[in-house]
Amino acid sequence: MKLRKLFIPATACVALCAIAAPVKRNVVDEVAWIVGDEPIFRSEIEEMYTQMRSEGQNIVGDPYCVIPERLAVEKLYLHQAKLDTVEASEGQVQSEVENRMQFFVQNLGSKEKVEEYFRKPYAQLRESLAEMMRNNYIVSSVQNNLTADVKATPNDVRKYYASLPEDSIPYVPMQVEAQIVSINPVVPAQEIEDVKARLRDYADRVNRGESKFSTLAIAYSEDFNSAMQGGEIGYTGRSGLVPEFANVAFNLNDPNKVSRIVETEFGYHIIQLIDKRGDQVNVRHILLTPKVSQKDLSEATVRLDSLRKEIVAGKYSFEDAARYVSQDKETKNNKGIMMNEQTRSTRFEMQDLPPEVARRIELMQPGDVSEAFIMKDAKRNKDIVAMVKLTTRIPGHKANLADDFNMIKEMYENKQKSDILHDWVEQKIKDTYVNIAEDWRNCEFQYKGWIK
Repeated sequence: MKLRKLFIPATACVALCAIAAPVKRNVVDEVAWIVGDEPIFRSEIEEMYTQMRSEGQNIVGDPYCVIPERLAVEKLYLHQAKLDTVEASEGQVQSEVENRMQFFVQNLGSKEKVEEYFRKPYAQLRESLAEMMRNNYIVSSVQNNLTADVKATPNDVRKYYASLPEDSIPYVPMQVEAQIVSINPVVPAQEIEDVKARLRDYADRVNRGESKFSTLAIAYSEDFNSAMQGGEIGYTGRSGLVPEFANVAFNLNDPNKVSRIVETEFGYHIIQLIDKRGDQVNVRHILLTPKVSQKDLSEATVRLDSLRKEIVAGKYSFEDAARYVSQDKETKNNKGIMMNEQTRSTRFEMQDLPPEVARRIELMQPGDVSEAFIMKDAKRNKDIVAMVKLTTRIPGHKANLADDFNMIKEMYENKQKSDILHDWVEQKIKDTYVNIAEDWRNCEFQYKGWIK
């Protein structure tokens, strides 16, 4: 379970090259390029190359041509941002920095190991990462402004598809569309009281100075992502937290005291303030989730199986079952239709489905309704009971307008945006002073006009 929304999950960081420690040099640093009045040093290129290799990133072409050109293009966008007064949201930058730093600690094991890996003090790494994220946001904003007017009509999409060479038409793996009905068995009142008693005990131990909150979080919290950081979630705005949690977290004032017990859709929490910074707060928390008994899961399974028989017999539609029986907030009022959060569509490749759902659907035909089964609600870290209906199975195929219009439309719009940005960069190169040192000129660059 991830606590962001209840906290926003930390995203994988692949652009690490900009924050690695500088490589050791025995000679005076060399200016390889000058773009406007901004130099690009050999050391910058070397450290980026070193880190890209350590991360296994593929570099198409000579890295001593590709990397400085990337740095130069970024400088063009950043210069345009100054002209247009485009700035990054500092709150958003710091929130993302905290996510990334937590990701590093989680994957490398500790802050000390993070420092060892990047060969930088933790605070300096944070500053470098903030600068990188700030530049990324600014460049993205400039690019979005330049391509904001790109909109595809159906006729544009048809012409684009017709112009694609046969070997450029992408292959679309098998996809499915499905509906789901799920119920949350009632948690026994005694189980809830036991969870609250444990949390009260933890809070009392911290308030009496007998235990550290972070130690208890590591040992007992069921938000396993933050538990590894002693329960710390990182600086987060109010909108990044579920309301019940935010209301308590933002009203804490004493870092030495523990909050009352807070109930959210994820379970029960106690919270300790670490720091407040502007409109963001950093807290620790311990989450405990009451468990459903096997007896209640079995009874819920029997209930859904009975409902399934009535659906198969035609007494009720699956859509009615979703509307009146399902307790899944995300699909209840949408006829039970499952939405793919990655693509924002109703289509799923099999690996994108919850594993328990995929196992049932693999053996079903369109129109089939599965028997009830127990599955893990990954967002809320609890067991629920569900049944699914396979609505559509789309075999693997080459993309076509009838089945894949939205995907082809996106391809067309991405191509238009790419062409606009490519032309903009080449025009910007013409209008900008660029000087490339003699030893760095023998390259096949992506953009024309660097050497004048």
